[in-house]
Amino acid sequence: MSCSNQLNICVQESLPQALATQAPVVILGAGLTGLSTAYHITGKPTLLVERAAEVGGHARSERWQGHTFDVTGHWLHLRDPRVKKLVAGLFQPGELTEIERRASVLSHGVLIPYPFQANLYGLPRKIVQECLVGFVEAKEAAASNHRGEPRTFEEFAVARFGKGITQHFFVPYNTKLFGVHPNCLTASWVSRYIPVPESHEIIGGAIGLQQDGLGYNPRFLYPKRGGIDALPQALLIGIQSRARCELRTSTAVEEVDPFEHRVKLDGIADWISYDSLISTIPLPELMRRIPKAPTHVHCVAKNLRCVKWRYLNVATRTRPPADYHWVYVPEERYPFFRVGVFSNAVPSMAPPGGGSLYVELTERTGTLDIAGILQALEDIGAITATADVTLAALREIEYAYVVFDDAYEESTRTIHEWLKCVGIHSCGRYGSWIYNSMEDSIIQGMEAAIWAESK
Repeated sequence: MSCSNQLNICVQESLPQALATQAPVVILGAGLTGLSTAYHITGKPTLLVERAAEVGGHARSERWQGHTFDVTGHWLHLRDPRVKKLVAGLFQPGELTEIERRASVLSHGVLIPYPFQANLYGLPRKIVQECLVGFVEAKEAAASNHRGEPRTFEEFAVARFGKGITQHFFVPYNTKLFGVHPNCLTASWVSRYIPVPESHEIIGGAIGLQQDGLGYNPRFLYPKRGGIDALPQALLIGIQSRARCELRTSTAVEEVDPFEHRVKLDGIADWISYDSLISTIPLPELMRRIPKAPTHVHCVAKNLRCVKWRYLNVATRTRPPADYHWVYVPEERYPFFRVGVFSNAVPSMAPPGGGSLYVELTERTGTLDIAGILQALEDIGAITATADVTLAALREIEYAYVVFDDAYEESTRTIHEWLKCVGIHSCGRYGSWIYNSMEDSIIQGMEAAIWAESK
């Protein structure tokens, strides 16, 4: 029996009597937000329900013959003092290592430092010229107020960086990532996550002065032993120490009745009454489980879109030639948009001398040409040779990135307003239906706990 399974059993067996005497706070989903919520609720009994066999959501890890793989890149970059204090208390001194980001962009056959817009040096001179001229034109247009507020992601990129940088990076990369052209995405989500360098930084990067430390994640923390699942397991240990929480894993939610304040769980005959309900499961999944919701709310819920994607876990006998932690790949000729090397960031994630990688794939459906993908990895220098690969395991993510299209704002506002009216707090990356970081998910759990205990 694994350590995580032992913990799950301990928590499950700790509380049936408390739940029998007082309606609990029911928390749907034991990803980081759900775990953080349960961890921070201290004054009421809680019932934490998870469909999967183990907790963690996307912050989970798998291991194979000495290799460790997360669900693609999960690096813990912290800014909020509350989360810094929490994480410091969850781990013993020395269990986490701080890492300075090494990220690159492969464009026009050239490997340049990330971000693209601030490190143009090394690209073909004609491309650099197009990017710089476009940037100057964008600055001139902004100074003369020739453009209004950008409506689409593409308009945002053109307004901030110019047509050249947009054409050579933002459009091709984000088309591969989202599966739609950036003119189909709104600009409402991008301000925090896309570095907007100053003029001197863009010019300096174009003449060879490397621009480091830009963006929201220049440094990050990670478990030294390898595997981001150490974070949810640490939260679970904290929850275990509280006698007023029951965890049910391998348990799906069948139905939610907000008017009677009760939920129906798979495999349990009776409805369970709740004091309050916090949902961290994907918003469309929650709405499908509330048949009594008004017709217009169900209608707008059908507008919610997300990116489903596939990725490969790749193990190699030798260390990858590249030294980056991850690389963005905007060019269409390659069948992936991002490749990461876990073992470059944390050597313990591969056996001595080996490599552990993740490969985020452009194609969402159909049969994959695994041999072609591995050859492309060799071509870009991510692996030494295809013959060096000992594992290429395909994985799928049903909910990856939320699509911020024209229907997004009205649809999410309508749904959340109705949920608030019936006393349901939907939060977390997929419960809120947003783009955020692991730190944000933990914070939303803290806030959800305050909401539940105030009721």
